[in-house]
Amino acid sequence: MEETQNVQGQQQEQDINQLLKVRREKLAVLQESGKDPFQIMKYDVTHHSLEVKNNFDALEGKIVFIAGRIMSKRVMGKASFCNVQDLQGNIQSYVARDSIGEEPYADFKKYDVGDIVGIEGEVFKTKTGEISIHAAKITLLSKSLQILPEKYHGLVNTDIRYRQRYTDLIMNEDVKNTFVKRSQIISSIRRYLDSQGFLEVETPMLVANAGGAAARPFETHYNALDEEVKLRISLELYLKRLIVGGMERVYEIGRVFRNEGLDTRHNPEFTLMELYQAYTDYNGMMDLSENLYRHVAKEVLGTTKIQYGDVEIDLGKPFERITMVDAVKKYTGIDFDQIETTEEARKIADEKGVHYEKRHKKGDILSLFFEDFVEEHLVQPTFVMDHPIEISPLTKKKPDKPEYTERFELFITCREMANAYSELNDPIDQRERFIAQEELIAQGDEEANSIDEDFLNALEVGMPPTGGIGFGIDRMVMLLTDSPAIRDVLLFPTMKTLDK
Repeated sequence: MEETQNVQGQQQEQDINQLLKVRREKLAVLQESGKDPFQIMKYDVTHHSLEVKNNFDALEGKIVFIAGRIMSKRVMGKASFCNVQDLQGNIQSYVARDSIGEEPYADFKKYDVGDIVGIEGEVFKTKTGEISIHAAKITLLSKSLQILPEKYHGLVNTDIRYRQRYTDLIMNEDVKNTFVKRSQIISSIRRYLDSQGFLEVETPMLVANAGGAAARPFETHYNALDEEVKLRISLELYLKRLIVGGMERVYEIGRVFRNEGLDTRHNPEFTLMELYQAYTDYNGMMDLSENLYRHVAKEVLGTTKIQYGDVEIDLGKPFERITMVDAVKKYTGIDFDQIETTEEARKIADEKGVHYEKRHKKGDILSLFFEDFVEEHLVQPTFVMDHPIEISPLTKKKPDKPEYTERFELFITCREMANAYSELNDPIDQRERFIAQEELIAQGDEEANSIDEDFLNALEVGMPPTGGIGFGIDRMVMLLTDSPAIRDVLLFPTMKTLDK
């Protein structure tokens, strides 16, 4: 059986190599006869496939110029049909020898599926009622030297799909639609924030101090200055400097880089949006988050009720708000407000099988309980508020409960979708928090923040009360496009290099 499969595989490879050879021979003939498609500089497209179909009544009998990739051909003597795919979809073209000429028709019959052509012709309906283009002229714009996957089976191998996204986009219309929606989602976010008086800004990607989040940075050497630098893990510290400078509402949508693992929710480079608003707090950020999600869903999808897998997510209802302590109590019965010491917290963690490290304090253990027992239940939109100070080094303390902070995370479909604070603007408190983070670094915590003296100087100049939030754009796109993995919404996800 195995020998038979090997023989079949070798035969298939030989057949493919022969087909690839034929394509190159066809190109050589075209070039020798002065018809090199790669010498064509431009083609003036007047319409796309969907425009023609949607406006048939106005375009019937009119001449249009379309361009796209041949996805199928039916050659029938003196007349043929081909299907051309462009940005908006696909459309049929009727190609007759008497309409385009004998020599061009002979050339057309040699075109391959995958070739890119321009078609000038009249819009009409076939006898079966299909809107089509009656070709008057066909121009070969690019010769495909590779073979597309078989049409009816498509491109299904996920590894190849991610590595060869260009082929994936050609063969899988739903993939292209996902990335069209991604663009629409980001545009909708910008429109909403711009309408609320926010300014879009850009801040450095190469930084001396990669702070603002708990993550390991990528490190590199900057030759020109002979200095070690890092790729940013967050947008936070520079954007807050702008709040100090008087830019009261700012946001940035950009790539950040975290030296961590790959899974369905994580990619080492991803798109983050952070925004900061002076004179508000984390309650203002909760209101903004709800309004933003509803706006984008309604504008892009036309509804606030969306399907994700087998669950309907209702973005139209008020999002649930619950403290981390109450959430842990709800799902475990353990009330961390009744736990006074780290020793007590460790004892309960041991009883419940929650793994912690020697450096972890009571607040850290509360967070671990939340991760182990609560996150899996947070399907509908939920704000989890008031995180312990140990895991929130840049956040204001709650005045009435200083061991907790004015911080929330938004969870939808059991995933963290946003993280927000009442921003810490006390430079003395911030320095103490940074010092505590430095101690964690000394204990081996590679994700802790180090002291940023210039940021502390900015706080000493004076930052107003401020609310800030970070949104995972990729996760938002996953939700709104019903995509199960982050790689499905990244055009070119990080992949391990193939052995050469």
